[in-house]
Amino acid sequence: MRRSTLIAVAAGAVLVTAGTAVVAVGVSSSDHGPPDAGPEATSTALPPSGDGAPELDASSLATSFLDDWVEDGRVVRHDEGGDTVSEGQAYGLFAAVVAEDEQRFDEIWSWTQHELVRPDGLLAWRWDEGEVVDDEPASDADLDAARALVLAGDRFGRSDLHDDGVALATTIADRMTVETAQGRILLPGLWAADREPYAYNPSYASPVTFEVLSAATGDPRWDELQAGSAAVTTDIFEATDLPPDWAQVHTDGLVEPMPGPRGGGDPVQYGFDAPRLMLRYAESCAPADVALAGRPLATLDREDDVKSRLDLGGGALVEEQSPLGFAARAASAKASGDESAATSDLERAAELAAEYPTYYGAAWVMLSTAMLTDDALGGCATGEL
Repeated sequence: MRRSTLIAVAAGAVLVTAGTAVVAVGVSSSDHGPPDAGPEATSTALPPSGDGAPELDASSLATSFLDDWVEDGRVVRHDEGGDTVSEGQAYGLFAAVVAEDEQRFDEIWSWTQHELVRPDGLLAWRWDEGEVVDDEPASDADLDAARALVLAGDRFGRSDLHDDGVALATTIADRMTVETAQGRILLPGLWAADREPYAYNPSYASPVTFEVLSAATGDPRWDELQAGSAAVTTDIFEATDLPPDWAQVHTDGLVEPMPGPRGGGDPVQYGFDAPRLMLRYAESCAPADVALAGRPLATLDREDDVKSRLDLGGGALVEEQSPLGFAARAASAKASGDESAATSDLERAAELAAEYPTYYGAAWVMLSTAMLTDDALGGCATGEL
């Protein structure tokens, strides 16, 4: 067996003060943008909707997301002061693909092109009050947008969208990937390209995206990214019970959990980023990827409630809960073959997001339902939960 090259952080070694609220309804985490984007800010909940949980139907949830969070092609973070981030635009594009809504896809992509696309073709991270306020790109947003464009081109019979996706994918591969002893890995942004060890966000790795873009571009670097990402993810799970929000990867292949993109800020934790890893691997068509998504289930299943921030051994760091935490456990349960538990957790995620509406919660309930029950986004985790 290949020796793990990840240095584990002891479970329970890091503590934070628990908040007073019961539910962590949304965050604007610095991981979604460049590391100098400012300190993390926790959003204020919108008033409880009182409407109960939405039906777990991918198309209906996608339409609801478009109705509730998109205005004239802009995905508005109403609970974050009304700004827009490239990640949100990518989620909106995914929603339009799932809902088969070509008109709104065009509106979202047109706004993105006019407001966020940089001269190099990548997407500026944050827009507020009529202008870009941070033009650093975030690779997860660009990667999701490229996948959505290729899928939309195929779904709507549009070569222009397909070509836009290929162009964006090529720029990502050129500028935001690097080779290590583990293989090729995705960097979180341009800022990380010249810094070794390389900052790495495990939840940005997306096997289905790599497969979609490999087929669309014919570029072998996407297959290399799949292999390198899987190697890093495997090492993480060989050394820790849960993946960290952030890590760093040395050129020689050593992987280390980190408290933030540059080592500061939050403690080393499984927070609002890492849970996405399970969803991205659970939707894969490769059994080995799905098996990786199932590995954290025993740790996440120790308690009925999943707290929004855990140490890497599964110990709670706060008392709050988030929709993404339950959605990620649903993905891990489905990957492990427990359909009943997956259904229960996805329902709890939807109930939480409906009671306390937030952009991030709504986005990931919509995306997790699509990823786990529908093939519209190119994955294989289809069928009723």
